[in-house]
Amino acid sequence: MKVIRSDSTSSEEAVTRLTPIEIGLTTAIVAVTNEEPQVLVAGETGKKNQPAGLPSGAFDPVSHRTFEIGLREWVAAQTALNVGYVEQLYTFGDRGRHARVGDTDPHVVSVGYLALTRVPENVQGLRDAGASFQPWYRFFPWEDWRNGRPSIIDESILPPLTAWARGAAGRSERLRLCFGGGGASWDEEKVLERYELLYEAGLIEEALRDGRVTQVRGHLGESMRFDHRRILATAIARLRGKLKYRPVVFELMPAEFTLTELQRTVEAISGRHLHKQNFRRLVESSELVEPTGEMTSATGGRPAALFRFRREVMQERHAPGLRLGVRR
Repeated sequence: MKVIRSDSTSSEEAVTRLTPIEIGLTTAIVAVTNEEPQVLVAGETGKKNQPAGLPSGAFDPVSHRTFEIGLREWVAAQTALNVGYVEQLYTFGDRGRHARVGDTDPHVVSVGYLALTRVPENVQGLRDAGASFQPWYRFFPWEDWRNGRPSIIDESILPPLTAWARGAAGRSERLRLCFGGGGASWDEEKVLERYELLYEAGLIEEALRDGRVTQVRGHLGESMRFDHRRILATAIARLRGKLKYRPVVFELMPAEFTLTELQRTVEAISGRHLHKQNFRRLVESSELVEPTGEMTSATGGRPAALFRFRREVMQERHAPGLRLGVRR
């Protein structure tokens, strides 16, 4: 979809200032496999000339009655995957992340989406489409606190950020709130704020690409095409926050699961380690699951009870989520 926009009141001047706008649809498709949160990417990772990107395409109002219909069609075409749960995140239209001075191509305004799914048993269709699931901590290594504070924060992030923060008023407070310290604790939901701080400080490759700096020190996660890492940061933050008031985690679970599998999935998404007994008491008190009466020995240890999600809880309570307030 292209929209012609002009701020000029003169018809002659308007002709010379026409700015084409294209509406793009971009989605972060999330799954959890082997206790790792994964995001579906189209393109290669780890190559500067071919950075990874999220599945995306243009909205066509002729063939797409709604944005979501268009999104699902693009995802199916690019990944051979039919997603289930989908929600809109935000509209991303910053100038400079997609366009350059003198560009004649349309400026792309992206409508970002979050989608939850499970990795199909047969991934050949994904490979044929040039898509694959990749660990999202590959793009945000400082967000994984399951084994304690990531070393990359103290070794590669805080030293240059601290020096940068001295250059203007208010930066030190933003740094404290985003990365903790000085009485502020780590807030796992501030994924986007941390990414934006690193971008503004010129510490990630997207800042180099967009001309904010002439060189980038260190390697702070893998970059993505256009503003796709920003969209992914928004998706991670939304999902982490939503765990606490909506049972979205069960969109990532099989029909039957053990409580250990459920805990590992919540930990993978939140990037936090949770106390086993506290988590189980939380799940039991929330009445989100019920036992199936079956056991499984697939865990490799003692047989474990299988549970399933109680979908009727959606009608019973306004905010049936997991209040993750207790750490080990």
